[in-house]
Amino acid sequence: MLIQNQVDLKNKHTFSTAATAKEFIEVENLHQAEEALRYWKEKPYLILGGGSNLLFLNSRIDRVLKIDLQGWEPVAETAEHIWVDVAAGVPWHDWVLQSLDLGWYGLENLALIPGNVGASPMQNIGAYGVEVQECLDSVHVIDRQTIQRLKIENKDCAFAYRSSAFKTQWKDKYLIGSVRFKLEKKNHRIRTEYGAISEELLRMGVPPKSATPKEVAEAVMSIRRSKLPDPKQIGNAGSFFKNPSVPEQVAKELLKEHPQMPQYPSENQGMVKLAAGWLIEQAGLKGIREGDAGVHSKQALVLVNYGKASGEEIWNLALHVQAEVQNRFGVVLEPEVNAI
Repeated sequence: MLIQNQVDLKNKHTFSTAATAKEFIEVENLHQAEEALRYWKEKPYLILGGGSNLLFLNSRIDRVLKIDLQGWEPVAETAEHIWVDVAAGVPWHDWVLQSLDLGWYGLENLALIPGNVGASPMQNIGAYGVEVQECLDSVHVIDRQTIQRLKIENKDCAFAYRSSAFKTQWKDKYLIGSVRFKLEKKNHRIRTEYGAISEELLRMGVPPKSATPKEVAEAVMSIRRSKLPDPKQIGNAGSFFKNPSVPEQVAKELLKEHPQMPQYPSENQGMVKLAAGWLIEQAGLKGIREGDAGVHSKQALVLVNYGKASGEEIWNLALHVQAEVQNRFGVVLEPEVNAI
């Protein structure tokens, strides 16, 4: 186990703000991970994966444990399904494309989401009508205190919209080593009803009802590339805010005032989900810029670092966005990004 000092983190997270780790350990297997957990057992430290969903408010971090576990392995199979263990450090999009190439389906709507596999259950990542919990069998973890390896079943993860027990009651309790997926080999029902997938498929010359999972993934990638900035080109963490849910009566009143307001069914009974990007755009914030911190010009849900913005400057812009949306609509936006 190699301990590095004063490691630059700017290129290790997608917002690309300036940050330095006083101590830095990168692990490539579970034995190294256990050794690092024992070494820092009584000290606070940050577990870092792909860095696609965090914002460093403090430019100096005491200790960072970088997870670079790689590889995947099928563990069970039937005529209709396959179960595959995928290491936490595998880039998410690479895994989606690999699964589709092998004829394993279910993740196609989640193509081109940044980050690594290990973050997928923590955030319950989702896009275009699909969430990772639908294809997740279990999560293999190490308890950070006891250094015990555990398997946590899907039903015990308390999955919710962009959340899970790993993000709430189990925050800082486990290191995720791998994720077991249950994917379909045949009789797979594609999902094209959400967003602009059907329109994009038609543009591609593909009838939506007969599209293959690979074609759905291609449509999703095309849509995302047209709307979302590439973190390699401009610093960002994708959607900065969650889509808020409000009581049905509040949604009706808002619709009276704003007839064009998009509204969607919520997973919570008696609630209606609103589009955070639409709220931000209607508040006149799309494309605004404060120094090198900005709201993206094509997708108002994305905050960006144009080059030299600090984490604090981006956070201050986020607070401004929250205040303006609340003043205009009476709706509180909750950040999806983890501010550290």
